[in-house]
Amino acid sequence: MARARRGVRGPLAVGLPLLIMVMALASSIGSVHLPLSSVASVAWAHLQGHSASDALADQILWDIRFPRVLLAALVGAALSVAGVVFQALVRNPLADPFVLGVASGASVGAVLVFAFGSAAAAGLGATSAGFVTALITTGAVFALAQRFGRITSTRLILSGVAVAYLANAITSYVQLSTKPGQLQGIMFWLLGSLAGSTWSQLQLASIVVGLLAAWLVLRSRALNAMAAGDDAAFGLGINVFAFRIELLVVGSLLTATVVSVAGGVGFVGLIIPHVTRLLVGGDHRRVVGVSMVIGAVFLVLVDVASRTLDSPNELPIGILTAAIGAPFFLFLMRRRDTTT
Repeated sequence: MARARRGVRGPLAVGLPLLIMVMALASSIGSVHLPLSSVASVAWAHLQGHSASDALADQILWDIRFPRVLLAALVGAALSVAGVVFQALVRNPLADPFVLGVASGASVGAVLVFAFGSAAAAGLGATSAGFVTALITTGAVFALAQRFGRITSTRLILSGVAVAYLANAITSYVQLSTKPGQLQGIMFWLLGSLAGSTWSQLQLASIVVGLLAAWLVLRSRALNAMAAGDDAAFGLGINVFAFRIELLVVGSLLTATVVSVAGGVGFVGLIIPHVTRLLVGGDHRRVVGVSMVIGAVFLVLVDVASRTLDSPNELPIGILTAAIGAPFFLFLMRRRDTTT
């Protein structure tokens, strides 16, 4: 245990200052460039409980950029650690948070609200509706994956794929039923976006992600056992069936929370866990924390690119993560083929 703690301190000692630096730089970049001194002064002023003396910089940074940058870091961290969870759950290195249809389920609720208003989702907003339908999807996958009181990795994946296709069909039908003016906003959300991020979104999401991440840190030894196989987990006294349910719930909650506020940001949960294992090995006592930091840095940088590459227009984040993630996914498959 002491060796694992020492092993994680080095990467985190480098990663956390790097994350702070990247977030500060991201906050300074935009249609109105602000120096890092302004970023620091506004952040320091609000930490002391008052606004900064520069009213324009305070409004731009505190009301617009800080929530967006912090939410980007949170979404990247959550999707990355969710990828770690699902890869351990199904013991497949090509699994990611979208493999069980949770993201597709979230899209159904959000798109219904975008297309027909909150009345279509019992008065819920897009974020709340997306979260609820994501949980419903998780329940459906769980029910379908059970057989004789057991859940196997293969049945989880197949059930998730089937439910995801059904959810995508519903989403596509709703899009065909919308007015042309609504379609652009729906497509932008489906491809992932952090535009219009607010402190209220960040507050709720950070509480959920923080609690679930803390649980995963405490259960990292059990994650190691699960990754080694059912027999190894049984030998260490782990109730494999119950722990699989825990992992399914935690991974789905992480995914549902961030997808409901940021849309369909894909491939982060596939890429980052592998990068993390290349850096620190496969011990989940290191992988969980380090993957969250790397995922946060990655998505903050991608978000900066999304709002600057085609300025003043903004690109959906999912386009850029897919452009990076798809080649990496193919590389992983090819590498796996050559090693089997």
